[in-house]
Amino acid sequence: MNRITFGRLAVAALLAVAAGAASAQNWKPTRPINLIVPWAAGGSTDQVTRVTAAELEKVLGQTIVIVNQPGASGSIGTKSALDAAKDGYTWTAGAAQDLGTYETLGSLKTRITDWHLFLTVANIQVIGVNPNTPYQNAKQLIDAMKANPGKISVATAGVTSAGHNAMEFIAKATGAKYREVSYDGGNPAVVATVSGETDATTQLAVEQADMIRGKRLRPLATVSDKPLDLDGYGTIPPLSATLPGFSAPANYFGIFVPKGVPDEVVKTLDRIWAENIAKNEALRKYAASRGALFAPSSEEAAQKAVFPAVQANAWMLFESGKTKVSPDTVGIPKP
Repeated sequence: MNRITFGRLAVAALLAVAAGAASAQNWKPTRPINLIVPWAAGGSTDQVTRVTAAELEKVLGQTIVIVNQPGASGSIGTKSALDAAKDGYTWTAGAAQDLGTYETLGSLKTRITDWHLFLTVANIQVIGVNPNTPYQNAKQLIDAMKANPGKISVATAGVTSAGHNAMEFIAKATGAKYREVSYDGGNPAVVATVSGETDATTQLAVEQADMIRGKRLRPLATVSDKPLDLDGYGTIPPLSATLPGFSAPANYFGIFVPKGVPDEVVKTLDRIWAENIAKNEALRKYAASRGALFAPSSEEAAQKAVFPAVQANAWMLFESGKTKVSPDTVGIPKP
């Protein structure tokens, strides 16, 4: 074989590899995709997932069907996605810190590394109270919880939910005791507080935003060391202003695809995240209007971003006696 012939073959081989790589990034679904939201309609996961799905439909050229399947703190709907055929047509969504702790709770044998992560926003919990309660700031509410252990009711979306985690962080930092009332999602928990069924909620700002703007909830603080500027309301102070040194890791939300699906599905979504979602104005506007942080990432970067919250959540649940499995035995070292 002469040098010219060898060179042509080498170029042809490189072109074939390049064509194959490009093809792997251009998966075109031929039927609707099922996207399971393992929480009730109207909650934080449902809200951002519907916005994201609408944007993905434009790029993929295929319908994405949202299926709400709440129950067992999100593990029922997540299991449906995990058990579905690994053909790339069934995804799920939610908070990565929930996904990463199901195995420690004994509710679902899966780890964060069993999934391809495609993140959209980071959400912040807010302490919101019914306006008819006397609490004007976080200190007053925490002092009341200490003075009346287990009497003040707090609505959450159940164990592992953002609201539950927020209250557990507060309880750990202050010694306060509260009465948790669980619902099938963040939206029902917020509605319960608005109606006076509970005194407070610690669900996400995105779930409380409209009620805060409408003065049907009084926000006392973010469960964070950072304030939150909410469009149409103003600034909600951080809990660290009341509890110096308090902090909580960012709670990332997104779409999750189980490992084992065709590589072309994953590579296509990874490309879409880099080229479209990372600069998507619909999602950016959603985040600004709802009090969330626009923070798209995927794959390795996403795994790295979410792990601090997975660690904090898993160990907080373990130390409060709510898990069946020690986190360090399932790949979650103590932070």
